[in-house]
Amino acid sequence: MPLEKPVIPLPSAGKVLADFGGTYGASAIVAFLFAATGPIAILLSVGARGGLSEADMASWIFGSFFLGGLVSIAMSVLYRQPLVFFWTIPGAVLLGPALGHLSFPEVIGAFVATGLLMLVLGLSGWVRRAMEVVPMPIVMAMVAGVFLRFGVELVLAFREDLRVALPMTAAFLAFSVVPGLARVIPPLIGALLAGAAVVWWFGGFKPPAAALVAIVQPQLYVPQFSWAAMVELVVPLAITVLVVQNGQGIAVLAASGHRAPVNTITVACGASSILTAFVGAVSTCLTGPVNAIISSSGEKQRHYTAAILVGLLALAFALFAPLFTRLLLATPPAFVATLAGLAMLRVLQTAFTVSFGGRYSFGALVCFLITVAEVPLFRIGAPFWGLVLGIAASWILERGDWRDR
Repeated sequence: MPLEKPVIPLPSAGKVLADFGGTYGASAIVAFLFAATGPIAILLSVGARGGLSEADMASWIFGSFFLGGLVSIAMSVLYRQPLVFFWTIPGAVLLGPALGHLSFPEVIGAFVATGLLMLVLGLSGWVRRAMEVVPMPIVMAMVAGVFLRFGVELVLAFREDLRVALPMTAAFLAFSVVPGLARVIPPLIGALLAGAAVVWWFGGFKPPAAALVAIVQPQLYVPQFSWAAMVELVVPLAITVLVVQNGQGIAVLAASGHRAPVNTITVACGASSILTAFVGAVSTCLTGPVNAIISSSGEKQRHYTAAILVGLLALAFALFAPLFTRLLLATPPAFVATLAGLAMLRVLQTAFTVSFGGRYSFGALVCFLITVAEVPLFRIGAPFWGLVLGIAASWILERGDWRDR
């Protein structure tokens, strides 16, 4: 089998504690707070748009964080490097248009099929070759098209509720401009705290009648397999996980001196995606931002301890998923829209830079325009057609770029 060998002997509990320290604890907390704020706001925005219930979204959060936490701990111990797994944000955003004409069980069937596809690719050792088939600029153009509405909704939040959107954005900018502040509190966390203070001050927090604090009760779903869902979602989901998310995470780790086990990561994503699908969670991926934070300081050989702490925090967070879901749903819509939009700014910037900064730019433009238009064909969503027609346009009109691959 092409799976990479773990680091033997495995570290004992005493060894992990000896390698741990304040630097790694602090980076783990900051990284986890990032994962538990902006991405959750994006999930709630997509879920509300797609008609998911509070119970559906709480179950999604539970599946992603609980199983992601377990996989993160296991992989970080086995390979003694920071390997944190959560859920794919671009994949989640793809569901917004799909839920307009597909049932949630059909979408869950696509999650299972995507997990099986990734599992096969990981076990076969074809992952690197599969990642090279689709040009990255065209993939990132699809990502830019899918994420664009979050940037637009950030702007619209100023019209809907200026007293919430303005302080949050100001705090984000202030923490971004001052490096010293950003090292203590990430800009997104600063925006969250500023927004929470404003919402509380103006009485905008409207908690539900049910108790806020509750232990999660995961929903179990029976997947339905339909050709429409398979064609629309499986390939785009697999591409976003393997190329966009895992590619970013592997690159981040390589920049810090870690050699990520690519095939084993793919197998872990596939197996985890199959399991989390049954509680309504989108596909699992190696997270880029979280791994970037925990591998940015301290000694390389001790980074894995921060990943283990992130995994433990994720397990605790998952058990109280209804609490965090209800907290965010009880805030004004502008709060979630602003938080999600700010979380997407850097991703949008990167997506546009990669898409239109070099080769395949015409194909990327075609992909972007079709994705933004959100016009489904044959009940198959626009992101899929954006990829297909963007690649076709590039193949016809940018032959030189393809010859230079």
